[in-house]
Amino acid sequence: MAGSRAFAGMIAGMALAFAGYFGGFGAFLLVAALGALGWAVGNWFDGGGRLHDVRDAYERSRR
Repeated sequence: MAGSRAFAGMIAGMALAFAGYFGGFGAFLLVAALGALGWAVGNWFDGGGRLHDVRDAYERSRR
């Protein structure tokens, strides 16, 4: 578990948002949101996701 990309992404998102910690409740929400986003991206990559898939999904949505 500790070696997964999802866990690393969650920690990275929280570390990036830690700079906003001193901003009060809004910073708390920022930490939670970026942590969740990091977890989701890491989990997606763990599941075999590729950046090419994101481009393809974007191209499909533009049609």
